[in-house]
Amino acid sequence: MKSEAVREQMARERMAREPEVTEEAQPAEMPQPRIKQRRGFAAMNKDAHRELARSGGVAAHAMGLAHQFTSELAREAGRKGGVTTAANREHMAAIGRKGGLGKRGFRKELSDAE
Repeated sequence: MKSEAVREQMARERMAREPEVTEEAQPAEMPQPRIKQRRGFAAMNKDAHRELARSGGVAAHAMGLAHQFTSELAREAGRKGGVTTAANREHMAAIGRKGGLGKRGFRKELSDAE
């Protein structure tokens, strides 16, 4: 148990460390957080943004810098994807199992209907 004198001494020390807050010394209201301003494309409406993007695409095609996706490129991309998928034998086996199960279930429903 602490004696009364020790408690009073601790209270005085605490008061000395904590400054007294008066109405004059109170801080002003906290400033409101700044609202983030939209700039560039974010500030534009959708139609203006679309028109600007369109003009950039037209200019790129006019300069010959735009990518043109042809049926030959699409065929090559599909082949690459097919080769990658087929290389994963576990994945292909899982696909085959699902297909087989689906077919078996379909046959069972037909035989029950007869």
